[in-house]
Order: sequence, then structure tokens, then C-alpha cells
Amino acid sequence: MKNYYFTSESVTEGHPDKVCDLISDTILDECLKQDKYSRVAIETFASKNLITIAGQLTTNAKVNVEQLARNVLKEIGYDNENTDIDYRTCKIETNITKQSLDIAMGVDVGGAGDQGIMFGYASDETKELMPFAIAISHKLAKRLTEVRKNKKIDYLRPDGKVQVTVEYQDDIPKRIDTILISNQHLDSIDLDTMKKDIIEKVIYEVVDKKYIDENTKIYINPTGRFVIGGPLGDTGLTGRKIIVDTYGGYSKHGGGAFSGKDASKVDRSSAYMLRHIAKSIVANGLSRKCELQVSYAIGMEEPLSIFINTFATNTIPEEEIIKKIKEKFDLTPNGIIEYLNLREPIYTKTTNYGHFGDKDLPWEKVVKL
Repeated sequence: MKNYYFTSESVTEGHPDKVCDLISDTILDECLKQDKYSRVAIETFASKNLITIAGQLTTNAKVNVEQLARNVLKEIGYDNENTDIDYRTCKIETNITKQSLDIAMGVDVGGAGDQGIMFGYASDETKELMPFAIAISHKLAKRLTEVRKNKKIDYLRPDGKVQVTVEYQDDIPKRIDTILISNQHLDSIDLDTMKKDIIEKVIYEVVDKKYIDENTKIYINPTGRFVIGGPLGDTGLTGRKIIVDTYGGYSKHGGGAFSGKDASKVDRSSAYMLRHIAKSIVANGLSRKCELQVSYAIGMEEPLSIFINTFATNTIPEEEIIKKIKEKFDLTPNGIIEYLNLREPIYTKTTNYGHFGDKDLPWEKVVKL
């Protein structure tokens, strides 16, 4: 029996990086609502009571970028510049241009908007066909936001992080070794009360108790205090949580971020497509685990390469699986966009708690192979 421990993390919607991701994706969705052929590449930077939004927009949409950003901060719950940021008084700067004509020349004819490598992954560890550690981390992070917003733990503030360590035996998750949660809170609350509330109202509500035993370690705010948070406690930047967004480090990542990019950017669309294909491969019983990689060249339609790794769990040769992929799926940028219907304003749904695993997203559907 092979024993090992693996750790993944997730963050709440109030984490500074996720604030930036959500602002960028909100601008993208607003553009797509008005013009489904919008070209969007927007990045956001958050610091002390300042939001900076920059990038490229080529669209017929009329978008009030500043108001969208303030609405996002308000919805998250940021209203105090002394502890994090205030949506009403913070300064918002913008520096937005149009897409480079050199890039557009290749994208206009259906080519990739950039060179790069992308990965997709699936495994049978969970019903979502996601790695166990990241699946649990996302559920805990989402629950932290829920209990804050529905006032079940009304002293929590928006910023928070989760980390889960899982013990594997022979590649199967057997137990949770460690749960680490750090969440911003009001200055008036004591740590013992917070520990009790988070264990009872977050952890035990999310985690199946069969994975928790007498040796499971639970740490809540190990520094003892987390009052200053959000962009005041740490800067935020679009695209800095790419491992949280994908597979928690259990699979490779090509390096390209997702949020703020329309589907003509293969960093995003191809990663979604590869997740769809990998998930379908596992769901069809062709393997228990599957990792896919493709590469693209700027301006070219077809991928330069396709690679598969089933980690010796395949039930048919990997060459046959590759053949099925090539026969079944159009991996050109336009082919992916049409197949997954990626011109719709669906992207704010993906920003938080992972881009994969939500059954309502089009790339999470499985098809027969």
C-alpha cells in the first residue's frame, strides 16, 4: 500500500486576488450581455482603498467599469476602509485600450489568440470527478461565505482561506489529516467562540465525518487574530489563484489565467474543453484518472500537439483514446467556443470556488465516447 499526504487550498470571494478576478469577470459578462463577440482581456489590481483596472476591450458594449467594480465590492461585503476596503469611498482607476491589431489579425480568422499550453484533468475520487482535497477545500470556502452572508456567523468578514491535507492509501483518499481555516473577523470576537462556531457550522456541515478521526488536526486562525484583511491586508491581482481555480495542484497547469478573458483566449477556453474531455473519458470508464495537454501557436487554428496520461489506470490503450478525441472533438478555438457555447455571460459563475466541478457549467457535462 502506497501512503502519502496531499494538500490543496481554496479561498473565499473576499480574498484580494478573488476580488480582482470577480471584477474582471463581471466586466467580461457585462460586455458579452451586450455584444457576444466582445474581445476582453481585463486585469484588476487591488491595494489600500484603491482598485486599478487595466487591459483591452474591443466591443460595442457600453460599460460603466467603475460602477461595476463598486457593485462587486458591495456584493462581497466590503464597506470598511479601516479593516479592508469601502466600496463607497475607494478610488478606482482605469487604463483600458483596444485589442492589438497584430493579435486581432490572427484571431479574426479563427486562430488562437496566443501561443501556450493548457491542461485538463479528471479522476474518480469524488462524484464531481475532481481531486478530493480541492473539492473539500472549495466546499469549506463556499460555506464560510454562506454563514457570513446568512448571519449564522455574523462576525466574519469577507477575506478567508482554507487548506485541507488528505491522507491517501494506494491512491485512494482515506482520511483528512488536517483542516486549516483562516477567516477575517470583527475585532470584538474571541478566538474560542470563533473556533467552536466554524467547527460546528462550517466543517461539520460540509465534511463527511467518516473522513475525520481522533487524529485529524483542525486549526482555526492559527495566528490568533485576523482583523485587517482584504486589499488593506494584502494586495490582490487577477489571475494569481490559478491553482485554486483548477485542480489544487493535483494536476499540472499551463500557466495561463482564466478570469477577465473572453473565450477567444485559449488559456481559458481550451482548459475548459480539456476538462470536459478528461471528465468524459473517466465517466466512460476508459480510465480512472486522466490528464490531457494541448499546445497552440498564435494565429493558428489546430493545436500543435495533444498529450494524454492516464497514470496506468486506462482500460484501453492511450493511443486509442487520443484517436477518439480527434474523431469526436473540434479543438480549434472557434470549434471549442461553438461546442461549449462560450459567448454567453456565464463567467462570474466560475470565478469563485473553482472553475471545475459545478455540474451546471457546460464543460462539466459528459458525453458518450
